[in-house]
Formats: sequence, C-alpha cells, structure tokens
Amino acid sequence: MSKKVSLNKIVSVEKAVKSNVYKQFTKIHHQLQKSALIGGISRVYTPRDDDGDILPAEQTRVQLRSQEAIKEAHELLERLFDVVATKDWGNMGAKADVMIDGEPLLKDVPVTYLLFIEKQLSDLKTFIEKLPTLDASESWRWDENQNCYATETVETHRTKKVPRVLVKYEATEDHPAQTEVWHEDVVVGNWKTIKYSGAQSAQRVKVLMERVDKLQVAVKHAREDANELEVEDVKVGAKVLSWIFAP
Repeated sequence: MSKKVSLNKIVSVEKAVKSNVYKQFTKIHHQLQKSALIGGISRVYTPRDDDGDILPAEQTRVQLRSQEAIKEAHELLERLFDVVATKDWGNMGAKADVMIDGEPLLKDVPVTYLLFIEKQLSDLKTFIEKLPTLDASESWRWDENQNCYATETVETHRTKKVPRVLVKYEATEDHPAQTEVWHEDVVVGNWKTIKYSGAQSAQRVKVLMERVDKLQVAVKHAREDANELEVEDVKVGAKVLSWIFAP
C-alpha cells in the first residue's frame, strides 16, 4: 500500500529539494568535465643496465569515476522526480471553495487555479492603487450626459483693459493740454466653467481595495484548505532514471 502524505508538506519542501538537487547535480556535471579528476596514470621506470639511472615511479589516482557520479546523480534526481510528481498528481485532486462572508464565490477550485488567481489579484491590487482619483478640492457630481464626473458651473468675468485719458490741465492759447493715459479693467463678458473628470472617487477606490484584500485572504485560505489533502506519495523517479541509465 502506497504511503499517504500531505500535499501541503510536499509543496513546502519542493523548493528546498529543487534547490539542493540542482546545486548538487550541477556540481557533479562540472566535475565530470575536468579531465584531471577522471584520468589517472601509473609509470614505473626500469633501467636497461644495472648501473643505469633509477627514477621514482609516478602515479596519479583516479579521483572521480563516472559510474559513481551517475549513481549519485540518479539518487539525487530520483528524489526530485518523486517530489514534483507527488505534488502534480496531488494537485489534480486538490480543490476548495473560495468563501466570501460565508458564501462560496467559487466552488471546487483546483489548487493550480488558486495559485494563478493569487498572482492576478496581486497585480490587480497594484492596478487599483494607481487609479486616478477626483480632486478633493472640488465638489463633484455624476453627469449622465458626459458619462463622467462634473463640477457645478462656476461663473467668472472676462475683463479687458480699456484706455482712458485723464486731462490734468486744459489747453490754453499758450500751452497744450496736459493729459495722462491709463487703462481700466472693464468687464466685457462672462465665463461659465464646468470641470469634467474620468477619475474615480476616493471612496470607490477604497471599496475596490477592500474587496481585493478580502478576496486575497479568501483565496489564500482556500489554497491552504486544498493543500491539506492527503495524497499518494508517487514514486516514478526510479522507473524513469533506471530506464535511462540501464546498462
């Protein structure tokens, strides 16, 4: 009878197993590329004549045997293959409801989709946080005709500088008149201004943020519930690797 294991436990150890296996497997791979570790030699010198030179023997031992490296890689990868297989086989049956205020928003959601939606909600939260909001210094109302927000009509005057002449001294037979030109701001029209905005109200953005936060918590709880599933401890690594490395 195959062993049962918590999917949550498999998920929690998967990252560590992958990291360790990849590190050790890469080390083995790099060592196998070093000819100095693979090769060895033994040389013994014998002079032809009794009075010939006597030279010391030379010997370099083989430090790494490829068959032993294959065996080590086999054992490492077998563990990795089994952990990932157990997780993926388990994910096929791991499901949970996403509950909001005691009611299921989504039913029987696979754990793989829960992981997907968690990522999407994180991105969506950033999107909502950056939504433009209405200028708080203005008073806004919804304008059905423009399909956006609008302020009340504000009326302002348009003025124009009109030159005026001030006569300081009237002209006489002996002297011309003394005058001074100055400009007077005269109202020549009226502006009626309405500001429009396609932004969101701060209250609306607050509500959206609260909903995303609430759904993030619900999805996290659903994923945790799904990962409590007891799954079969799948053993496939030995079969795959034994076939590859068979004599």
